Amino acid sequence: MLTRILNRSRGKNFCVYINNSLPEGDKNTNDPNSKFYNKKFYSPILDFDETQENNVELHYYYGRMQADELDWTEVWENTYQGIISPEYFYHTWFCGVLYCFEPEWTINYPYEKGPISPLFRGEHALRRYPTGEERCIACKLCQSACPARAITIETEPRPDNSRRTVRYDIDMTKCIYCGFCQEACPVDAIVEGPNYENTTFMHEDLYYDKYKLLENGDKWEPQLARNIEYLINRKF
Repeated sequence: MLTRILNRSRGKNFCVYINNSLPEGDKNTNDPNSKFYNKKFYSPILDFDETQENNVELHYYYGRMQADELDWTEVWENTYQGIISPEYFYHTWFCGVLYCFEPEWTINYPYEKGPISPLFRGEHALRRYPTGEERCIACKLCQSACPARAITIETEPRPDNSRRTVRYDIDMTKCIYCGFCQEACPVDAIVEGPNYENTTFMHEDLYYDKYKLLENGDKWEPQLARNIEYLINRKF
């Protein structure tokens, strides 16, 4: 009966009162088969006896529950949140007007480029002395310091018994731009320049030979000299 009543009242606001008015004398607490035997597991509040289906009282409340009096505080809060929408008003007007007076943070790349730190490690280059002589003395310290084994150097003696490179290749596909070669060089011959736009269409173009590195050094020599001077004079 209780199931039929609950199914019939589905979708309505209602309250159910169950009256367990079984007399105390009818509760046999001595019979082990009785549900009243163990008081630890029996609760009169949670019990519903099938013999007391007629004691179920179902009270309906049709319609929505209305407050006793109109709460103008809630009306004003709902109106303020729904019509004025303070979050939209703040972001659209206040932040929009405020950001109009801020300076531009974007640049028109690639026609405009931002500043680069002197510590930036970009494309490699081989430097020369002001006389035009190559700085590299073929000590191969950069080759031994490279963790990626990207540098290959071959040397031969000159008539004046000085060492100069006849082959200085860098495999840019292996290079990890760690800067160890620049730190290991005792004469500041191999450096990492300011160029970061070194993408190519061919895989072979990423193998730099000695002439490519010297060309990069001649092109960026003023900026490379300033970067090295900064590294020498900076204070830690």
